[in-house]
Amino acid sequence: MAQRLVVIGNGMAAGRALEHLIEADPTAYDVTVFGAEPRVNYNRILLSPVLAGEKTFDEIVTHTDTWYADNRINLVKGREIVAIDRDLRTVETADGIVAPYDKLLIATGSVPFIIPVPGHKLPGVVSFRDLDDVETMRRAAAGGGRAVVIGGGLLGLEAAAGLRMQGMDVTVLHIAPTLMERQLDASAGYLLERELAGRGIEIRTRANTHAILGDTHVTGVRLDDGTEIPCAIVVMAVGIRPNAALAKSAGLEVNRGVLVDDAMRTSDPTILAVGECAEHRGLCYGLVAPLYEMAKVAAKTLTGTDAAYVGSVTSTKLKVTGVDLFSAGDFAEAKDREEIVLRDAARGVYKRIVLKDNRIIGAVLYGETADGGWFFDLMREGRDVTELRETLIFGRAYAGGAPLDPMAAVAALPDSAEICGCNGVCKGTIVTAITAKGLGSVDDVRAHTKASASCGSCTGLVEQLLAVTLGDGFKVSAVKPMCTCTDLSHDDVRRLIVAKELKSIPAAMQELNWKTSCGCHKCRPALNYYMIANWPGEAADDYQSRFINERVHANIQKDGTYSVVPRMWGGVTTAAELRAIADVADKFQIPTVKVTGGQRIDLLGVRKEDLPAVWSDLNAAGMVSGHAYAKGVRTVKTCVGTDWCRFGTQDSTGLGIKLEKAMWGAWTPAKVKMAVSGCPRNCAEATCKDFGVICVDSGYDLHFAGAAGLDIKGTEVLCHVDTEAEAIEYGLALVQLYREQGHYLERIYKWAKRIGLDTVRNLICDDADRRKALVERFVYSQTFFQTDPWAERVAGTDAHEFAPIARIPLAEAAE
Repeated sequence: MAQRLVVIGNGMAAGRALEHLIEADPTAYDVTVFGAEPRVNYNRILLSPVLAGEKTFDEIVTHTDTWYADNRINLVKGREIVAIDRDLRTVETADGIVAPYDKLLIATGSVPFIIPVPGHKLPGVVSFRDLDDVETMRRAAAGGGRAVVIGGGLLGLEAAAGLRMQGMDVTVLHIAPTLMERQLDASAGYLLERELAGRGIEIRTRANTHAILGDTHVTGVRLDDGTEIPCAIVVMAVGIRPNAALAKSAGLEVNRGVLVDDAMRTSDPTILAVGECAEHRGLCYGLVAPLYEMAKVAAKTLTGTDAAYVGSVTSTKLKVTGVDLFSAGDFAEAKDREEIVLRDAARGVYKRIVLKDNRIIGAVLYGETADGGWFFDLMREGRDVTELRETLIFGRAYAGGAPLDPMAAVAALPDSAEICGCNGVCKGTIVTAITAKGLGSVDDVRAHTKASASCGSCTGLVEQLLAVTLGDGFKVSAVKPMCTCTDLSHDDVRRLIVAKELKSIPAAMQELNWKTSCGCHKCRPALNYYMIANWPGEAADDYQSRFINERVHANIQKDGTYSVVPRMWGGVTTAAELRAIADVADKFQIPTVKVTGGQRIDLLGVRKEDLPAVWSDLNAAGMVSGHAYAKGVRTVKTCVGTDWCRFGTQDSTGLGIKLEKAMWGAWTPAKVKMAVSGCPRNCAEATCKDFGVICVDSGYDLHFAGAAGLDIKGTEVLCHVDTEAEAIEYGLALVQLYREQGHYLERIYKWAKRIGLDTVRNLICDDADRRKALVERFVYSQTFFQTDPWAERVAGTDAHEFAPIARIPLAEAAE
């Protein structure tokens, strides 16, 4: 029978320890995890991007509910352990739940230090430690006004930058003369202050808080010099303390933190401790890399494997978009040390390496940090750098006095070299995973090793490792810039458009440092789509940035004429519609009338000058655009289902019409085609569409991610639903998720492959709240985009020029 392991705390250290434990022996323990927060484990490093709006909570989740279930871990959410009975070997929650253990792992983390000044308990005073704090700050930001952040360290500055990006005025109060004085020297601190001030954040150094003002809620802060700063929220970010109270009440040996030996055992051999709550050899750590090193040792101890934690050398990076900062080791001045300094005032670059006995003991980099990991490895190894002395400050590429190929430099790194500081992943781990698991992309490496899954600053190194390991077999498409006008990928652009609230193409190009003045035929349509997808009703649709087909609402043909396709809901038409089409064909001498594969009628050979009149006549007959030209939802193909077919199980025609009427007019990254088949005979060919429905006796089988063009691919099963309403709901949610995550011109099947088929299923099928939220956002966007462009043209409400814009050549992309 497996032993019982109880874990107190569900943070990053506990999660990593469980990962190592499962990897070593998944059956060794029956595991129960008690988490004080009412949610799964998430990456606290990335709370700053969540506050800033650059990431969502779902994007920083480390372990989903499914992960706990798959690994037979009983996760008890929202239950704080208040007592440990070491004699009975039990733990007890505040509401009386008692759980026995054979081994206990304490991972209670830390608690924020709150300065006990008058008013520190007022509503509106918040720390910055968990998601609840982030949500409190975002609610405050929604009301505008000023925020005061007390503390100019890592967390304080990340909070300040996030609140500023949320639209608040922000003042940072810091008692020391320069920011981040524990991690930066005065020169780097000055550059950082200048950068943040340029972003509109007010910095007050040598400022000591005397009192927080307000009666029922925070209204301001008073400094020792009498200065009063009105504000709506105060963020305390002045430090943390190990959360060791529970261990102390249980009689374990405690100093600042829970005392542990090299095997991570406490004074009770059945109890281990890891993370910020632990004190090892007189030190408590507040950074993630040491926590992960502790977790690895704890897992080995739990499985009876000898292991020793000997302490950590730490490095620091600031998680504020656009601020490049790296710090490691000891950079204080002393007589037995020398320093190498490089300054480039024009570029805002500052580098300082501190040497002792020809070995690096400290490094501070600002503005250019690519070599931070290399300096850090040299420091950890204690390597004599005498031979590198002359060119050391210029970084790894110049090691030894001559420029080196970056690939050669990466190849020369030892297996123990740390690549991802956030997650403690070394080169050897990554190379082994690439080779053993057949990994071929940065996303694959992230999924299997977590390297570059946090702040992302090591993505370049991971890419180089893939190139070195796989040679010509490595394709860099996963990290490819969206075009030559920028170094940013599609994902980066989408994220920053949201984070910076960019709602026009000029704003995006200015804020994202576009290399060209007006963009190109690749980036302008993509930017335009990302704007209207993220900001429906706020961002203006820029017709200059659409392909010719979308600008004139018809498909250009090889002879310069156009084809016009009126919409036929679900492939159903009437005699009146057919007469109208015939009349238009006769009136305008349209040479070809053809039935399309999407069960509509295409009028081919329409002269450009006739387009407005053709639309007018079709509109008068009640017909709207079929959007056959669109990067959007096009057709829903149907069979006759139970209306006429003796094999039909459901009303496939009716469902198809409802789907099409719900989704028509929706702009998407690429074209979207759908189908509904009334029985498994699949006459509507639903199993090669972007979204397909197969009607069966028990309801509806939903399919997605098919293709029948340049690529031939059958669909994947999404799920089974019982009702027509559910089929529509799941379809809307799928399209909205694709709208929010897809790269421009990326079909659904490519998007689903990129993010993972199971990921799509989990987000759509397993998370009802997320699914309903997606549907709500889709419906909201349709209030702005579900209009007929033909009718707008006929009514004269479309003010855009009809002729193609010649300034930027936008040929229709091949699909």
